Amino acid sequence: MKKNMFSMLIAFAVLAIGGTCVEAQTEYKPTKENLKAREWFQQARFGMFIHWGTYSVLGDAEWVMQNQQIDKKNYQKLPAFFNPIDFDAAEWVALAKAAGMKYITITSKHHDGFAMFDSKLTDWDIVDRTPYKKDVLKLLADECHKQGIKLFFYHSHLDWSHQDYYPRGRTGQHSGRPDSGDWNRYLDFLDGQLRELLTNYGEIGGIWFDGWWDKPKADWRLDKTYKMIHDLQPQALIGNNHHQPPKAGEDFQMFEKDLPGHNTTGFSGDSEIGNLPLETCETMNGSWGFNLRDSNYKSSKELIQYLVKAAGYDSNFLLNVGPMPNGRIQQEFADTLKVIGKWLDKNGETIYGTRGGPISPRDWGVTTHKDNRIFVHVLDWQDSTILLPNLAQKVKSVTAFTTGAILDFSQNAFGVAIRIPDSLNGEVDRILEIKI
Repeated sequence: MKKNMFSMLIAFAVLAIGGTCVEAQTEYKPTKENLKAREWFQQARFGMFIHWGTYSVLGDAEWVMQNQQIDKKNYQKLPAFFNPIDFDAAEWVALAKAAGMKYITITSKHHDGFAMFDSKLTDWDIVDRTPYKKDVLKLLADECHKQGIKLFFYHSHLDWSHQDYYPRGRTGQHSGRPDSGDWNRYLDFLDGQLRELLTNYGEIGGIWFDGWWDKPKADWRLDKTYKMIHDLQPQALIGNNHHQPPKAGEDFQMFEKDLPGHNTTGFSGDSEIGNLPLETCETMNGSWGFNLRDSNYKSSKELIQYLVKAAGYDSNFLLNVGPMPNGRIQQEFADTLKVIGKWLDKNGETIYGTRGGPISPRDWGVTTHKDNRIFVHVLDWQDSTILLPNLAQKVKSVTAFTTGAILDFSQNAFGVAIRIPDSLNGEVDRILEIKI
């Protein structure tokens, strides 16, 4: 008994030391509004990610302050050059809709701490520090509400500029900040800005957190922050790019540049797949923020196939654009998005509102399903016949989704063999529809 009491006292003492421990999590019971929003999210399947900030001026992506070791004093000169006079919220939202996207997630604050909205808690924001002097998030939120697109805010836990972000984490060591600060005061500031986002921009889809990984052993007060978000907007979904299994209070699980269950980037080592809706995010070239030297553009075929694979893994696909500092989305991105949109106009029924499976992903492709229909997405198959594992139900028919042509098949104890006609060869995705 004494030993247990001593252990409890030690645990309470550790929890009382701000910024040095892993926080305890309480039970979270989502509201009806939240559960309804999760269902919508899981059916939406495709969204636009936007990384945009004062860092765009340097054309060297969003980590430029860290990568070029620019101190805070010099970095604060950048906003004077950030004047996005060509920004058109209606054009951005229309492009997302043309691409077949159902929601937008935009950076409200990235790791440099610069707020892309009119924050009353600091002058380190777009309204106070740039010649543009407009709240782009307000303009975008109003347009999203008008055009029927849900808006999420990416908000960084990490902050390379705030003096109270102390002790330092793994990054931001060259920012020139004093070696002192009040961690809880920083968390109060973080919560204060989130409160602004949740009260000044109408109903939002949710908050997309990033940067927790900079100080994984710190007490981030997630319970308090998550409760505040859900109290202010019960339907708002919370996701956190912490590369960990889902924590209490989170509503969807995300995977950075990887399909669920994969770890090609090294980010998902501890990310066991939970029971929440899933989302994977990826870039259109090699960068999140605008990068003048990055011409490594992924083809429309690659991105369509990634979208299809994501759906087959029962996951959404959040595809990123990094707008230029003048407020325009570069033409290479826009052109590719329009191609994806045209493909979805014809084939979106096999993606939107579906669930992954029932056949687990294979090297040749994936399956999605809805009601009594199974969509077999053949992405890489060279032979004239494909053999699927046997299904629990009897197959009534198999057709080519795009043409409706009836396909030959046979079903027995070994599985379902389907003949793929030559006319389906060469497509981005040869879709077979099975009715059971």
